[in-house]
Amino acid sequence: MSPRPGRVELPALGTTATVLTDDAGRARVAADAVRETTDEVDRACSRFREDSELSALGRAGGSPTRVSPVLAEALGTALRAAELTDGLVDPTVATAVRAWGYDVTFSLVAPDGELPPVHLTAVPGWRTIAFDPGTRTVRVPPGVELDLGATAKAWAADRAAAAAAAATGCAVLVSLGGDIAVAGPARPDGWDVRIVDDHAAGPEAEGPVVAIDGGGLATSSTTVRRWHRGSVLVHHLVDPRTGAPAATPWRTVSVAAGTCTDANTASTAAVVLGDDAPAWLSVRGLPARLVASDGAVLTLGGWPTDEQVAA
Repeated sequence: MSPRPGRVELPALGTTATVLTDDAGRARVAADAVRETTDEVDRACSRFREDSELSALGRAGGSPTRVSPVLAEALGTALRAAELTDGLVDPTVATAVRAWGYDVTFSLVAPDGELPPVHLTAVPGWRTIAFDPGTRTVRVPPGVELDLGATAKAWAADRAAAAAAAATGCAVLVSLGGDIAVAGPARPDGWDVRIVDDHAAGPEAEGPVVAIDGGGLATSSTTVRRWHRGSVLVHHLVDPRTGAPAATPWRTVSVAAGTCTDANTASTAAVVLGDDAPAWLSVRGLPARLVASDGAVLTLGGWPTDEQVAA
């Protein structure tokens, strides 16, 4: 039986970071490492901060711009996700997301509003971005805006967990708004994680509990970050092929992978894919749990059924 872990919660990247350590006495040290890492990511990657490096890149007017190592890694991660998913997860969705009303930190998004005059077209596409990782030089064409939200939070969780483990020398779990990364020595019994639609749900919330001992786990959902525009209920997961919130039968998709970044890339792509998601996930051998709009649950790739978890 693993010892009771230490736990600290702190605000980070517009959400809540939960930091668990195998050694309760090292929890504050881990939390400090997480705070430093997420602050660094926020300064580089936030599209909601005028002083962020990403915002400055958007004002470059198409000129080649040399970026910091942090933004270069974040952008490289986003472009890799786009390539692996054939553009289902694409960092050029910012204009579409903004048009549907998600143009400020989500807590400030108006829950109701007029339906915007959105022309439903595919987003510009990740191939329009010229990026040289060797020189850290980026060129974003005029009129194209970047939103790294589909990958940056999960990538930040991976970075934060690694930093916390290095600072403490013990096993660490970091959850950033439900994007979970594990680092450091493996715990004998792993880490218990409750799967719910909303990461902010309290410990009394219902949901299956699974154990992970490494890598990452992510859940993408259409049930939490959503709002109305006119009579249309919209959410934050835009289908790059249409420029509209993804029309999907899935309310949540949870995926486990070698990193939180890869887990979140796959869960986001699965929501966007809709009916084709189970086949796409199965080909890649990824453990996944998909919950349909009516509550029906489908598990794949060795993910235990809810009945097996409850037994």
